[in-house]
Amino acid sequence: MEQPLEQPQVTVVGSSNVDITALMDRLPAPGETVLADSYQLTPGGKGANQALAAALAGARTEFIGAVGQDPNAQIALEQLDAAGVQLGRVARVPENTGVAIIQVDAGAENCIAVVPGANASVDAAAVKAAGELHGILVLQGEIPASGIGAAIDAAAERVVLNLAPVIELERRYLLAANPLVANEHEAALILAQLDGADQPVDEPEEAIAAKLLAHGIASVVITLGANGCLVAEGGTVQQLPAVKVKAVDTTGAGDAFTGALAARLAAGDTLVQAAGFAGKFAALTVQGHGAQASYPRSVDNL
Repeated sequence: MEQPLEQPQVTVVGSSNVDITALMDRLPAPGETVLADSYQLTPGGKGANQALAAALAGARTEFIGAVGQDPNAQIALEQLDAAGVQLGRVARVPENTGVAIIQVDAGAENCIAVVPGANASVDAAAVKAAGELHGILVLQGEIPASGIGAAIDAAAERVVLNLAPVIELERRYLLAANPLVANEHEAALILAQLDGADQPVDEPEEAIAAKLLAHGIASVVITLGANGCLVAEGGTVQQLPAVKVKAVDTTGAGDAFTGALAARLAAGDTLVQAAGFAGKFAALTVQGHGAQASYPRSVDNL
């Protein structure tokens, strides 16, 4: 008789894509065609990326999402499966598996277009049908807002909310984040949403983090790329420096950070400790091409 799986320490409810990545010297201007050097077809999607990162960072991890019944479904899930992520509650739906079309230039800058596909089916009804959610809950903005809300309602422990891309959420769901994880641009947009403003205000990241706390969010982590990250909680804002590396592709680095952060929180680290580890984990990923393919398979030296 098959033994039941141990309850996960981290549950990620989110998106799973196949990434089509074109590598080129420079990104095209609007209306311009640029020849690419090569392309890669690899697994991605913010939810799947974060689930893989959490597993590689040492947490028992479950991924809940949806893929299609097309050949891309196997590609989308293969690295999660290899890493031991629990996939029993990934739905197979009629829509095609989500796809991300990524362009990366020689300076590691990228631009990304996402076709949600099956991810659009991860709504409130699908999340409720999945049943109980165990461990720390990780969410992103690549599934419908109703699915995010239903997952937060069902959360058993703290919620790590990486609202990327920034979508409209009810205020109570934004305030459930502990922490809210966002880059500097996303943080400004989220603050504008909480303020009821039409446009984000151009303010220093420290001020944005403090204002997010003032709205009632328990903790905030703002990632700053090569400048590290800000950790805000308990009325204080602290900047953690970045690990200095030569980046070749930043695709999926933010997801690597969020997944590793959740794994260390599940292990009992403080938020500052978890963010420090996550920064080192993410720094390793930008030294290779692709999202999941670049994630470190060993964290013994971090």
